[in-house]
Amino acid sequence: MIRLLASVALGLGLVTAAAAQERVVNVYNWSDYVDPKALDEFTKQTGIKVVYDTYDNNEIVETKLLAGKSGYDIVVPSGPFVQRLIGAKVFQKLDKAKLPNLANQWPEVTQRLAVFDPGNQFAVNYMWGTTGIGVNVKKVKEILGDMPLNTWDLVLKPEISSKLKSCGIYMLDSPEDLFPGVLAYLGLNPDSKRVEDLNKAGDALFRVRGNIQKFHSSEYINALANGDICVAVGYSGDMIQAKSRAEEAKNNVEVGYVIPREGALMWFDSFVIPADAKNVTEAHEFINFMLRPEIAAMNTNFVSYASGNLAAKQHIDKAILDNPGIYPDEATMKRLFTNTAYDERSQRTVTRLWTRVKTGR
Repeated sequence: MIRLLASVALGLGLVTAAAAQERVVNVYNWSDYVDPKALDEFTKQTGIKVVYDTYDNNEIVETKLLAGKSGYDIVVPSGPFVQRLIGAKVFQKLDKAKLPNLANQWPEVTQRLAVFDPGNQFAVNYMWGTTGIGVNVKKVKEILGDMPLNTWDLVLKPEISSKLKSCGIYMLDSPEDLFPGVLAYLGLNPDSKRVEDLNKAGDALFRVRGNIQKFHSSEYINALANGDICVAVGYSGDMIQAKSRAEEAKNNVEVGYVIPREGALMWFDSFVIPADAKNVTEAHEFINFMLRPEIAAMNTNFVSYASGNLAAKQHIDKAILDNPGIYPDEATMKRLFTNTAYDERSQRTVTRLWTRVKTGR
């Protein structure tokens, strides 16, 4: 009997060990958006394997989640998509008892995120930033002289963007990220859902489409860093990455990032857990680990985006903290706005307008 019990205990021990080795969390996140060392450290400390896939626009995530059975335990969509997918009951509420590191989060960011997630029940901010303009400073100044660069005029005023066409302009392939800034430039409500306003924004983009070399949501990073283009409309952290890559390459390309004076979109990418996630315990462990101040800072230092983690600031590189393109000053923060999810009618309008901009028809 003793041998039998010992054998059973040994067998149970092997099963338990095997189960521990098999623990996994499936993460779906933006490309170039985490320090690989943070993932390695998570696995080292928890024994949980991270299966990590990437995407470069919210629409892909939305399509997969609405179809169901995505296979992911954590996804990281932007604010309006979080809002819309909460309404579609795609996510499950967070068990905050399993997330003690929520105490490290930035109250102002959490408050702004509540526009999309009332009560902050489903989402935890990972990174936030702005949608603005990256420039090859030397090339643009050669063409435009002393004209101020912190304006949407660079891309939305046809007579100016036509001058920059020769050195190359890229623009995000994401109407949800572009239309708010265009609306603000036109003096309209950046969160407008009025068809008339959206048509005006679409027309403004259509007028300059011939000056845009490419619409893509990630390729502009290397194109700007390599000097292949001189202007890119995109995400703040991507522009800082482009700047860093140019400096590392010592290729004499000076990349700058500006938040337009007319206003810019402040966006939030947040951890959420799909309703049909298989590894919910592991998902909570992953989120809680990412909310450690030193880990949050590690990721910000790697990707050059502002962290939603206030406690991480003490660990973030001074060059990043002091960069107004990443951590804007109070006056600039007042010029930043958020956009809520489109309803079905406005979404159809935006999709139609964006198709016209991209195809020219």
